[in-house]
Amino acid sequence: MLLLDAAQLPRYKPCGGGVSPQVADWFDFDFSPAISVKVRQVRYTLNLEDPIEVELPADRALWMVRRDVFDHFIVQQAQKQGATLWDGTKAKAVESIGDGWQVETSQGPVSGRFLIAADGARGTLAKRLGFTQRKYQLAAALEAEPRLEVPDEPVVHFELGLLKQGYLWNFPKADGYSIGGGVFRSGSQRKQDLRLPVADYAAEFAVKADAVQHFGHPILIWDGPQVLHTHRAVLAGEAACVVDPFTAEGIRPSIFSGLKAAAAIHQALQGEDQALPRYTEVMNAEWGEDMRWARRIARLVYQAPGLAYRVGVKRPSSTATMVKVFCGEVRYAEVAHRAIRRISGGVLG
Repeated sequence: MLLLDAAQLPRYKPCGGGVSPQVADWFDFDFSPAISVKVRQVRYTLNLEDPIEVELPADRALWMVRRDVFDHFIVQQAQKQGATLWDGTKAKAVESIGDGWQVETSQGPVSGRFLIAADGARGTLAKRLGFTQRKYQLAAALEAEPRLEVPDEPVVHFELGLLKQGYLWNFPKADGYSIGGGVFRSGSQRKQDLRLPVADYAAEFAVKADAVQHFGHPILIWDGPQVLHTHRAVLAGEAACVVDPFTAEGIRPSIFSGLKAAAAIHQALQGEDQALPRYTEVMNAEWGEDMRWARRIARLVYQAPGLAYRVGVKRPSSTATMVKVFCGEVRYAEVAHRAIRRISGGVLG
């Protein structure tokens, strides 16, 4: 197996860096070296007021990672299993040749029987492979990662209200913060300048926004069932638009799609001619169907954040439920009806 990456690893990637501990169940190696800090304290505010603090159980502590460390660590585990890495290598062209693909790279041509396109929201491989009708909502985020001393007991912070159709966050690391904001409903990001609310929020943590470099990036949020395979190729990660419409979680679903893609290609190599179409079916059923409910919750919460905060966030059970969703213990479909009924009831009230 050959891994191509246009960047030289380890490389910076703008990302809040919150990872579900569920991913540990999917692999046979220890992620500890790649985890910056595990967090049990969660704090919410609404327009910087009315704070709510919740403590998580130790076995559901949230992982906080730096993506340069975390991503490189996973690649190193693949290398230990025999994968070859060509980093600092750009894919310049892709061509279907016979029963496989030829990729023209900055190191020269390389060919293979199957291809996984996982080059993110800014990647071009999906279009080059003929995926011109992907279904997604285009979202936007802005983020800064100041390096500074953090409290002994790290806290994850969420702020509703300052941004329309999204939220602000502060995700602690062992050596600093990831402070940012995102707008997750289509069209809304064009009406807002994220710089001012992110700067205001950073100031709450004694961080001067103008002294820290900011990184803006697009997010491709799942927006319905779609085809994720073609002749001897599949899409995975954010190229497959697997980002959660409610939380904008992307790391766990990207890893999930990568595992399913690898399994499908393994089956195809064994001669199963329907393996790649089944990959599309699996992703639409096991991920996409649940995202239908996440999208409904997002629509209600982001349209009425004050109400959602009052009837949802302030309930002690709400964080416990969302952590279970984040940890893969329950699905949105199992809790969405209750959440939607509660918020809708608040509107009627």
